[in-house]
This record gives sequence, C-alpha cells and structure tokens, in this order.
Amino acid sequence: MSSRSSFDPPSDQDWMAAAARLAARARPLSSPNPGVGALLVKDNRLIARGWTQPGGRPHAEAGLLDSAGKGAAGATLYVTLEPCAHESQRGPACSDLVAKARPSRAVIGQLDPDPRTSGAGIARLKRAGIDSAVLEDAASAASLAGYLTRQKLGRPHVTLKLAVSLDGCIALSDGTSQWITGEHARAHVHAHRARHEAILVGGSTWRSDRPRLDVRIPGLEERSPRRILLSRGVAPEGVTVINRPDQIGALEGVQYLYVEGGAQTAASFLAEDLVDELHLYRAPIIIGDGLHGIGALGLTGEAGLASAHKRWTLAERRQLGSDEFTAYQRTR
Repeated sequence: MSSRSSFDPPSDQDWMAAAARLAARARPLSSPNPGVGALLVKDNRLIARGWTQPGGRPHAEAGLLDSAGKGAAGATLYVTLEPCAHESQRGPACSDLVAKARPSRAVIGQLDPDPRTSGAGIARLKRAGIDSAVLEDAASAASLAGYLTRQKLGRPHVTLKLAVSLDGCIALSDGTSQWITGEHARAHVHAHRARHEAILVGGSTWRSDRPRLDVRIPGLEERSPRRILLSRGVAPEGVTVINRPDQIGALEGVQYLYVEGGAQTAASFLAEDLVDELHLYRAPIIIGDGLHGIGALGLTGEAGLASAHKRWTLAERRQLGSDEFTAYQRTR
C-alpha cells in the first residue's frame, strides 16, 4: 500500500497521465501526425497546456509555448512524446522551441521511434541545459498506441469490436444482428468510431447488413471513419477493399483501425495476431440453439489452452444500460 497522502503534490507520473488524457483531444484529427499532449507546470500549478491540432500542426509543444509566453522559463514541461528534432516546411522543430523557451525540466513520456528524431530531441534539450528524462510510462504509451504501432510494426493499431449474447452469439442463423445490444452500448460504439481513422467489416456483413459505418452522434457526424471492406469482390463506391488482413499496413494515413466483424473477419484478424485491443459488448440475452445463433468467432488459430492464456489483459469494464462493456489489451 502506498504511503502517499492525498495532500502530497502530484508526481511526474500523475502529470504525465494528465498530459496523456489531454492527448485524446487530438485523436484522430492529428493524423498523419501522432496525437501528443503537453503541460507546463510551475510550483505544482498548471500554467499552460497544448495538444496536436487537426492536420498535425501546430504540434502540442508549439501551441503550449505560444500560450505560455515567458512563463515557460523555469517551469517543468510534460510531453507524451519526445519533441521533434527534424526540420519541416510546416514549422520549426519543437526541440528548438523548447530549448529557446528555457524550462528548467522536461519530462518525456516516450522516445520517438521516428529515426529523424529518436534520441536527437532529448539530446538537444540537454545541450541547452534543460534537465530531461524519459518515463516510458504506460499512460503515454497508451495515448500514442496508433503512432507507436505504425512506427514499430508497420500497421495500424487494431481494435476488434464484438457485440455478443450471453451464450456468445453475434447474430441469428440468417445473419440478423440488429440489434443485440441496447441504445447506450450503440452510442458507446459510435463514440469509438469517431476515434478511429478507418472502420472495417467483412464481405458477409456488408452483404447482409449494408452497414453505414458512420458516426451518428450529434456534432460528430463529420468524424465518420474511412470505410474498409475485407473482400475479394469489387470495391463499392466510397469503400476501400483489401483482400487479406495483413494488407492493413498499406492503408495510408490510418493509425487506428476499428474492426466490427463478422465472425470470420474477427477470427482472421485474431489468427494473424493483428488485434491489439478487444472490445466486448455483452447483452443479457440468450440466443441458443432454438434460434440457431452464429458464434462470435470462427477458427482463430489457437493450438491449445496453453497458448490461449496470458494473451489478454483486462483494461476496462463498465455498465452501459443493460449491457456490459469490457476492453482487453493484447499482451505482447
């Protein structure tokens, strides 16, 4: 048990967690740049904040330093990703801006895997006399999941969403799946759609449901993701077709991909170990043999129980009306 009291000042990890939550405002509008959050703190008081703006500019640090002005001198900078060190026609390198602003400390969540910056940004800050450290903490890593996955694995961060009955069915035998879950769960799904650049379904789901795959939350309609179809057929108008799950790496400008099914599509992504986050919406209904339900997953490639264990970690659980939502992260 921690001995820290509620009156102790926030730690570096606390401030970084706050910066990571702020970074959520940038997702996914900052694409193709990562969504970064940044805070300036002086005497345990927040004096400025910033996050990557739509289209990727200004960067989080640039916006934050612009609002802080001379107040940045002597403060502590918390930023979820190493300040960039490469020149761009769209703006100066953030490491140069930070060095010029003269904060006393810089606490960085993650080193930038981009070879143009990796290590060079923090080195530039240290040469300017700024005490700099990298936390490599879970909060900043989670906030940058799409960017880090794209940089390290060459593909988007994939979230697989499944809406299931208590007995693990996603549809009736005729393919009917609207609606297994209730209104609150569906609104939650639309909120997650708005946080992804692209959304993918399989050919059978497309043919049986003709899903709109858009965002139907008032005020967020323009955040509807790009539509992707996993199929060997001809691409419908306004839809991008890929033939295999491993082709998601070729989807330009996509850091976050939302996969909505159906069963064979979900199984194929799991079999290829391409799922990074699993979202389960469980409705308090039983479909059972009497209605000839379709199971949530086909063959996933698991060789046995030993390989199935320790692959997923519970990340979140909440009640959405009568339905239960659970999120799991892939343990790698």
